[in-house]
Amino acid sequence: MLTAQDDLIGHQLPTTFDHVGNSDPAWMERLWYTGHPKAGDVIFDIGLGYHPNRNVMDAFAGVTIGLRQINFRASRRLRPNPLETAVGPLKIEVLEGLKRHRLSLAPNESGLSFDIEFLGTLNAHEEEPHFRRRNGRVTEHMARGQQLGAYRGWIEVDGQRRAIEPQGWLGQRDHSWGIRAEMRTDEAHPPVTFYPPFFYAWTTVQFANKGLHVFFKERAPGEFIYLSGEEVLPLGEKPRAGSRMAGVSHEIQWSNDPHGQTVASATFDVKLDDGSQRLLSIRTLPARYFLKGGLYGGLNGWFHGDDKGKLHVEHDRWHLEDPATRKLARTLCDHVIEVRMGDEVGYGIMEYGVGKGYAKYEQVQQHPPI
Repeated sequence: MLTAQDDLIGHQLPTTFDHVGNSDPAWMERLWYTGHPKAGDVIFDIGLGYHPNRNVMDAFAGVTIGLRQINFRASRRLRPNPLETAVGPLKIEVLEGLKRHRLSLAPNESGLSFDIEFLGTLNAHEEEPHFRRRNGRVTEHMARGQQLGAYRGWIEVDGQRRAIEPQGWLGQRDHSWGIRAEMRTDEAHPPVTFYPPFFYAWTTVQFANKGLHVFFKERAPGEFIYLSGEEVLPLGEKPRAGSRMAGVSHEIQWSNDPHGQTVASATFDVKLDDGSQRLLSIRTLPARYFLKGGLYGGLNGWFHGDDKGKLHVEHDRWHLEDPATRKLARTLCDHVIEVRMGDEVGYGIMEYGVGKGYAKYEQVQQHPPI
């Protein structure tokens, strides 16, 4: 179907913009944002998924304050408005590519609302391609870009409004598109995804005049199945040659958490293409957002891309000291971190998980990794 975007230059297929060049139902496009103050006592997560071969657009927003996590989720039929990035009261607008995005959630029954602007302050990082074939079928073939920046605006929870100022609120966002590997960890609705032994960490950090992206997956210590990262400079500055990541080693210290995998601190020794090294001393801060609240891995039988009808909206509230809630939330989270690199101090987030059989960190492998 024709949309306003079809009046713009940029077509790459002999069809309209609401179609992609692949009929795989796993083809999707996702916008994702998270932000936090430097104190690390609050974190918000926001995401939107475009599923053109399933005729679905879904979205979520959530905030963790102290031991409370509030989750808002929504889904709609994609057509007849396939390129409108809004689902119910949640809307994402790209005001200026790689510079300014507006994120808004109108008042709703969840008690969470906001009007926030992401401000890109550092050059974007283009990840290495993601490609995986299993039993002859392509199960993952996607691209993803990430960017570090700051936020301004406000966020309101249960009538209490908090101002967001770019001097104190940092964050990161990404944009991915293509065939994305299915992740199913909702044990109440099998089949669940099988994972061989692994350890992974996805980490972003921004310092006063640079940022660092570190993403890796291992089957065993030093045995990488994916590696992507880069040291990035302020927006508009020419990228430095040799600044992409060539390798990383790690030591993780785990919290004594009876309910799940929780990193207390970590050391990453990052090697760049030019031969230089970046030694990162990482300390986790209190706030983290468990991504089950945004349907990562599925929740109560609802997975990303599911058709929930013309419009479906729901919300819930989690108390993160409740054992049953932690069992539901599992491990996958955006955890705020403070990072020291020499004399520099930076802030960002870390996602992590270690699976059974990985030859390190056995003390937490009794808990689910994702």
